[in-house]
Amino acid sequence: MPARPPRYTRAAALPDLLRTRIVIIDGAMGTMIQRHRLTEADFRGPRFADHGKDLKGNNDLLVLTRPDLVEAIHDAYLAAGADLIETNTFGATSIAQDDYGLGHLAREMNLEAARIARAAADRHATPDRPRWVAGALGPTPRTASISPDVNDAGARNVSFDQLRDAYREQAEGLLDGGCDLFLVETIFDTLNAKAAIFALDELMEDRGERLPVIISGTVTDASGRILSGQTVEAFWHSVRHARPLAVGLNCALGAALMRPYIEELARVAGDTFVSCYPNAGLPNPMSETGFDETPPVTGALMEEFAKSGFLNIAGGCCGTTPEHIAEIARRVSAYRPRGMHDPLFTALETA
Repeated sequence: MPARPPRYTRAAALPDLLRTRIVIIDGAMGTMIQRHRLTEADFRGPRFADHGKDLKGNNDLLVLTRPDLVEAIHDAYLAAGADLIETNTFGATSIAQDDYGLGHLAREMNLEAARIARAAADRHATPDRPRWVAGALGPTPRTASISPDVNDAGARNVSFDQLRDAYREQAEGLLDGGCDLFLVETIFDTLNAKAAIFALDELMEDRGERLPVIISGTVTDASGRILSGQTVEAFWHSVRHARPLAVGLNCALGAALMRPYIEELARVAGDTFVSCYPNAGLPNPMSETGFDETPPVTGALMEEFAKSGFLNIAGGCCGTTPEHIAEIARRVSAYRPRGMHDPLFTALETA
């Protein structure tokens, strides 16, 4: 098997591919973990058998206690046609892990998560079809813009500097573990996202290594705004300075409800690529995945997005499975990716 190309070479190939075809990102890690009906003992493993807090539901911890399971889920998404897989690090910041008494393990979690994803991606990569690992930086349970106290609008339970430090630690682990790019996702607070962007910029400046960044916000309801109050257009202009490889929307809504917002983003973000990975419709506790859309339904909706010229990156969020990703990949493959105008992100192409 040929040696794995250097990370920079692999990352440099991604913009050209995004102009050639719609790139596929994976589906929901959490949904797949839930299928296994893990117990408290599964999450703890021998290492955390005597830990003083409940750990069931801490999916990020599984990279330390059940790496085999995490890697198998990556394998399933890659076999389904994913070009990009996300590390299992949605909540792997010290701020989020402090709720479990495991904040001191945040860097280790990110390092191991990236290594697991890297190994899976390398197994499925071929000279004609490389696979990429996106280091996922998710939201934290604390927000810099919204008060946790309804009686004190000015109250905050986290500072910008605390967020920056937590994201810097997370990003260092992801980078050292072998990710090809960073994905700041499921953004409900733009100020939190700015802390993550700032941390990434500092890290890459210090390391002398510039990797692509994808930024993905979350429209929470029919208001068309993210939770901290911005419209899709305002959100884009708030993060545009980061010169992301792609900007997009994910989570909270299924594709049908997300359509007007991804259309708006595709219109206003003319100088970058656009990503979209919605939920599999609405929550449905009677469904195996917890959501109501079958793979053909989600695939048909994403095909309509592709046909309308909205997409450069397509995939799924909560409730989506490898079957959903395979259907999305099949259906969007017939369409050209969305075009760009005067792309700002040129560093990887001209260096």
